[in-house]
Amino acid sequence: MPNFKNSRMAEDIKRELTAILRELKDPRIDPMLTVVRADLSGDMSSCKVYVSSLEGAARSKESVEGLKSAAGFIRRELFHRLKMRKSPELTFIADSSIERSAEISKKLGELL
Repeated sequence: MPNFKNSRMAEDIKRELTAILRELKDPRIDPMLTVVRADLSGDMSSCKVYVSSLEGAARSKESVEGLKSAAGFIRRELFHRLKMRKSPELTFIADSSIERSAEISKKLGELL
């Protein structure tokens, strides 16, 4: 049986992370960084956050390094914004799905 509270909280985390990323001033973090998915564990103690950049996988990996250094701040902001009992441990993972979809879209445009 799916845990609806868990999936709802994961969506809330994704929404708030998107807002928090816009406020960060680290030059390593790409301004066009997108939160693709947030996977929250069953006990809500850890969360894997998949991020992608329009500028490519290399820029996404560089942004992940910046996010790792700001993880404490991001975690505290999530805790205050979502009024959680316990803030999950955040793990940021670079994802290249947006870059792949842009390539597919370009190839489809060439076919037409």
